[in-house]
Amino acid sequence: MTTIRLITTGGTIASRPGGAKADVVAELGGAELKASLHDPLEGIAVELDDFCKVGSFAIDLPLSFALARRIADHLEDPGCDGVVVTHGTDTMEESAYLADLLVASDKPVVFTGAQRSADAPDTDGPRNIANAIRLAAAPAARGLGAMICFEGDFHAARDVTKTHTSRTDTFRSGEHGKLGEVDDAVVAVHRRTGPRKVFAAERIEEDVELIKLAMGSSDRLIRAAAAGGAKAIVVEAFGRGNPTPAITAAIAEIVAAGTPVILCSRCPEGRVKPVYGNGGGKDAERAGAIFAGDLSGVKARLLAAVLLGAGYDMAGLRTEVSALGR
Repeated sequence: MTTIRLITTGGTIASRPGGAKADVVAELGGAELKASLHDPLEGIAVELDDFCKVGSFAIDLPLSFALARRIADHLEDPGCDGVVVTHGTDTMEESAYLADLLVASDKPVVFTGAQRSADAPDTDGPRNIANAIRLAAAPAARGLGAMICFEGDFHAARDVTKTHTSRTDTFRSGEHGKLGEVDDAVVAVHRRTGPRKVFAAERIEEDVELIKLAMGSSDRLIRAAAAGGAKAIVVEAFGRGNPTPAITAAIAEIVAAGTPVILCSRCPEGRVKPVYGNGGGKDAERAGAIFAGDLSGVKARLLAAVLLGAGYDMAGLRTEVSALGR
């Protein structure tokens, strides 16, 4: 018998309208979610852990960090063969990537949820949970790191993102592609992830800002973030990682004062690379900016938060972000 721990955190999958205003709120726990499953899970025992009941838009870095530690604790138990986490879709990719960075076990960690609330006639929650449990119980899933399983597909936490506000097939991995799919009892792995690095962090640094640029963006926000005490700043710049000239000038001052600045692209695919002068990416590199490869701004922020929490200085941050950004 394979044993999977089901950790519940709330989200749409656990939500239904309630109260005088009929607002959709997270209120169901693991017992109700387990009881909603229609598919038989032969040979798999499911044990429950009700971690919290919130919409994932309300999850912050400390709570997500605590969730990753809870996952790691379960996986240290020889009687646990894998973990499934039900989570709201708004920040699911962030909690999944945080677990990928912090959980050392090679046992499967699978996040799932729903786009339709638990009381909807066509709710997608039960089938997503069943597929996630099958994936977590599959020997082929070991060593893949944290994953998101949705609509029968599963994706690497590092690469996946939510792409649609309401469709049930919202999660995509862009140019990297999904890891595989769950087809009833069959778990088919199409590709495997590369070597994964896990960090030992006793805390997470909350104060990492993310700023997205638009045409003509001034340096007001990045200077305000630095002046406000941000421990690192991630900038989603243009194309290959080009800030506006004003922001490039600000980066030089901010880095010189000791605050790391990490550059990503606002493009959904491709890598940043210092190429352009005249205040662009090449000048930002000279100013001390760290280029994060193909990591999205959201994922680069999490990586920086973990590294700073683990005690890395700016040089260490530069080394790890550059390496993990590919």
